[in-house]
Amino acid sequence: MEQKSNNIVDIRYLQTGEASATNELGMREMQAKAYEARDKRFLLIKAPPASGKSRALMFIALDKLEHQGLKRVVVAVPEKSIGRSFQNTKLKPYGFFADWEVAPYFNLTDVKNEKDKKGRFIEFFRQSRTKILVCAHATLRNGMKEISDEDFNDTLLAIDEFHHTSADANSNLGDVVRRVMNNSTGHIVAMTGSYFRGDGIPVLRVEDEARFYPVTYNYYQQLNGYKYLKNLVLGYHFYHGSYLDHIHEVLDTTKKTIIHIPSVNARASTGLGKYAETDEIMKKIGTLEYKDYNTGIYHVRTQDGRLLKVADLVEDDMKERNMVQGYLQRMKHKDDMDIIIALGTAKEGFDWQWCEVCLTVGVRGSLTEVIQIIGRCTRDCKGKETAKFVNLIAMPEAEQSDVKVAVNDFLKAITASLLMEQVMAPSWRFKTVKDNEEDDDDKGNPLRTLIVEGLKPLSSEKTRLIVQEQLDDLKAAILQDDMVVKAISGSTTAETITQALIPKVIRERYPDLSEGEVEEVRQRVLLDTMIKGNDIVDEKGEPIDMSKVGDDEQESEGNRLIKIANRFINIDKLSINLIDTINPFQRAYEVLSKSVDAPTLKIIQDTIAEQKFDLTLEQAITIFKGPLKEYVKEHDGRVPSIEDPNPQVREMAAALQMMKNLKARKLAGLEFENEE
Repeated sequence: MEQKSNNIVDIRYLQTGEASATNELGMREMQAKAYEARDKRFLLIKAPPASGKSRALMFIALDKLEHQGLKRVVVAVPEKSIGRSFQNTKLKPYGFFADWEVAPYFNLTDVKNEKDKKGRFIEFFRQSRTKILVCAHATLRNGMKEISDEDFNDTLLAIDEFHHTSADANSNLGDVVRRVMNNSTGHIVAMTGSYFRGDGIPVLRVEDEARFYPVTYNYYQQLNGYKYLKNLVLGYHFYHGSYLDHIHEVLDTTKKTIIHIPSVNARASTGLGKYAETDEIMKKIGTLEYKDYNTGIYHVRTQDGRLLKVADLVEDDMKERNMVQGYLQRMKHKDDMDIIIALGTAKEGFDWQWCEVCLTVGVRGSLTEVIQIIGRCTRDCKGKETAKFVNLIAMPEAEQSDVKVAVNDFLKAITASLLMEQVMAPSWRFKTVKDNEEDDDDKGNPLRTLIVEGLKPLSSEKTRLIVQEQLDDLKAAILQDDMVVKAISGSTTAETITQALIPKVIRERYPDLSEGEVEEVRQRVLLDTMIKGNDIVDEKGEPIDMSKVGDDEQESEGNRLIKIANRFINIDKLSINLIDTINPFQRAYEVLSKSVDAPTLKIIQDTIAEQKFDLTLEQAITIFKGPLKEYVKEHDGRVPSIEDPNPQVREMAAALQMMKNLKARKLAGLEFENEE
């Protein structure tokens, strides 16, 4: 069955095999990079889902126990199902000096091991026989209330999905981190696949983050180095009405799929309740034949006769839920599961390597959540060439009670896809002419280096760190900024975006940067956003494989071009002045204009125009009854345009649109004249 979704992002990878190839110690590329920093007291590992962070921690933790004098290891994961990633693992057969072994009594994520977890957490610190404990974040928070900070002396605290911590004073997990850092001799390994949070609160205080040694392994390195997976697709399917009436249009039951339904309070929820929605989705899959009461798994017959295994993780009953989660933790074969229906689970760290499609209903609350969901289907395994994320999103409608919120949600989904395109495509290195003359360090990747006229050199260690390690995090902050989201509608000038909005976000995120440093970072954010994922092509538009072209031969290639915002630009003439005149979010506007129908696009544009003027209802009524009526009368019935060069006319157009929206939502009860 063909999935009918708008494929916004479609990236192909080279299948080099480097991400999964192992060295003499049995370590993959990312794990070896992290292991090199094993002697650091505070280590922050930023790497994508499925890159092997769990095993990287095992290598580091065992070294700290054996060679660095530490006495114990505490591993904390966000939910019990993720504990599967830290179960007993044989490492010695592949060249390492020890195996990872967790005593069942101190594996507090095992669903068979539910009694007195807090008590056993405390007991772990009072005994010396067993060296490793695995628990959930909640158990760590609760247990830390009963032990002293000094108990973490000579202990490694490993926190998986570290973005759950927060610099906020009320964050219990963040407080645990600060206690271990400041009041004990303990070590910390923090691991995350998406270091930016969705709520705008930083993960760590600036002074705390500076104490961590960062190890970064990016998404492109991971996906390009896979052996089997060669294609990642991010698609969106827009619908009117109830998602249950449209989910069959994108649900391909021949693919291993995780379906994430919306929470009961989300705008995409039908109001029927999560159990009723789950039942309806089951019916879309096929006819229920039986439920296996030993495992909790449903067996559903499709219309074409296939018998599928379906897991329901929406169920709240603890006995049922533990039974299903236990089955999922024990899965060993591709045929053990076909479709999983979930609500808040099966996101972070959930390991189902055969998953091919993540079908998500509704706009997610943060970019972190989107990245975590996508990570469920991007694990490499034999027979899986394509991974796909499909987001089923309601189109904004004029009749909605809060069309402004719906429009913002809609734009948030588009910006999330843009960010994913940024972090999962190959990176470029931008240099000044002087850099190019002095720097020889382009071995192995001449393809990804561009000389840019007018580019300011990085003048400080701060800006070098931001550009080398934090650029994707900064882009996430930019793409979550309210003013930027509104600019994506296409009605904001390129210069306003590039020279006002982007610097504003940089200053907010890095308040200690000088104006010169802000400009250095701004230029590279802009260049990276505009150029990421583009190929160098010849004058006929055919891609040039620069990795096969020698220095002398490059000159004979003639003009080498790169496509930026629908323009082909000679890469030898790239300049900051040129880039500043191009809207970096042009692609987002193209997605909107191509993927939604004309009435919806007009609702989006009109709502954003209305928001820009930020008129109160009283102001809109005053304009409507006074200047607007006069304008319509003077112009033979023609209404003002939001595109008019006169700001007063644009304000009248915004007032008119606000009144139309209010009428459509039946909130004002006003009689309109000259509506056409």
